[in-house]
Amino acid sequence: MGIHHHDHGDHSGHDHQQHGSHGHHGHSHAPADFGRAFAIGTLLNIGFVLIEGAAGFWFDSMALLADAGHNLSDVLGLLIAWGGVELAKRPASRRFTYGLGASTILAALANALVLLIAVGAILLETIQRLGNPRPIDGWPIVWVALTGIVVNLATALLFARGRHGDVNIRGAYLHMAADAAVSAGVVIAGLAILWTGAGWIDPVVSLAVVAIILIGTWSLLSESLLLALQAVPRGIDAVAVEALLAGLPGVARVHDLHIWPMSTTETALTAHLVMPDGHPGDAFLTDLSGRLEQAFGIGHATVQVEAGDDCALTHAH
Repeated sequence: MGIHHHDHGDHSGHDHQQHGSHGHHGHSHAPADFGRAFAIGTLLNIGFVLIEGAAGFWFDSMALLADAGHNLSDVLGLLIAWGGVELAKRPASRRFTYGLGASTILAALANALVLLIAVGAILLETIQRLGNPRPIDGWPIVWVALTGIVVNLATALLFARGRHGDVNIRGAYLHMAADAAVSAGVVIAGLAILWTGAGWIDPVVSLAVVAIILIGTWSLLSESLLLALQAVPRGIDAVAVEALLAGLPGVARVHDLHIWPMSTTETALTAHLVMPDGHPGDAFLTDLSGRLEQAFGIGHATVQVEAGDDCALTHAH
């Protein structure tokens, strides 16, 4: 049976027992609105990395240099996520019949891996600093890190509205929110150093920040891995989908039901419906496509109707 990308509201039937319902039904593609957010976020963060790196060299602060390196990895993370969003906008072709939407899944996965590398670098620096604490001037650390909080929170807010519906946008959001947490940790460390003069405070606060980042990164990594492996997207109950299909009038049995992510925002479904009384007509398929979209957010549904119970695929599985 054929599955193809097409214009909104196209529902077509095929001859010789194959009948497909394919529909978008006007659902919005969330990533399309974030090009400007990525541009602003990237420029803000590149500017901050240059300022923080220069301050680190000027005041001989390894804490600021390490944080600048972390922020540089976040710029890379933003560029990866942005690339995924832009590729997803590309139209479908004869070779990529679904378009390049799946690149947003790869971008989310890459983003999680970049975050883990950044955490590893911070952890290494922190362990070295714990073994060899040194006196540091707290004020430059405080002021530069406060600037970091403002920049990172502003960037995170650019992606806040898309973080629930799209794991790629959530990756960018988590990246920036984690950076704000790092900067807050650096501010606390700077103030504590000013108050007590103890050099060990900086690496201890850094360890706590690393733990916070790891928790968020693990969630992003596990979800993007599941999407890459074409698992049923989070928030869609496959049992409930099958129950809806099996409960349709005239349906005796459902088999070969597959639900998988086409991108971080789009979901596809294929299913075979055994309907002994014959094909119920295009209106049935149009209605079913709309119900799947409304109830589960499944915008690309292809259904094959079988009048008999002797489908070769049933025996193949």
